[in-house]
Amino acid sequence: MRILVVEDEPELARQLEQALVAAGFAVDVAADGLDGWHLGQENPYDAAILDLGLPSLDGLSVLRRWREAASEMPVLILTARDSWVEKVEGIDAGADDYLTKPFRMEELQARIRALIRRASGKLAPVLACGPIELNPRTGTVSVAGAVVTLTSHEFRVLDYLMHHQDEIVSKTTLTEHIYAQDFDRDSNTIEVFIGRLRKKLDTDRIETVRGRGYRLKSAQA
Repeated sequence: MRILVVEDEPELARQLEQALVAAGFAVDVAADGLDGWHLGQENPYDAAILDLGLPSLDGLSVLRRWREAASEMPVLILTARDSWVEKVEGIDAGADDYLTKPFRMEELQARIRALIRRASGKLAPVLACGPIELNPRTGTVSVAGAVVTLTSHEFRVLDYLMHHQDEIVSKTTLTEHIYAQDFDRDSNTIEVFIGRLRKKLDTDRIETVRGRGYRLKSAQA
């Protein structure tokens, strides 16, 4: 899963990026509103963390522009001002959730995970597909109760497929959602990750749809 962080405080932005990467996300960071708006407009993020007090373009304006452009990306707003008026304005502008600074990183991560689950129609905190279970909070994967060790990129591929079961997902889409913007992307490595997942999970639930991509089947044929 890929997250956009729009935050102008360098130290907080660094902390957010580090915590989210450690939690298994690909992360892009923008330090002002204009850059944040552009990145959110041009890239398919699974969620965004948006500060309200930004230079160049304030957070509410960024959010309104995204929503006017019909973006359905889940957005969590951050504000240093403990004002119920701003919270209401943020929600009315299209935010899905909010946190007031200071906050605990664990709470922010939990809220982001919940927003992503809701956006993909998954309400349970642990994702399941037959015997396969993926826990986004702990970053663990198991098959029939046995823990399976995955690399960070293998985990991100499986995480995305688990959130989009029974959907055909192209290699391009997977590439866009498992790598940050500045990463040297290679869509051909997706085939490698898929092959490793099939072997490690000992499953044929990951179906190759010729010429279109991959599909994680929620039920065996």
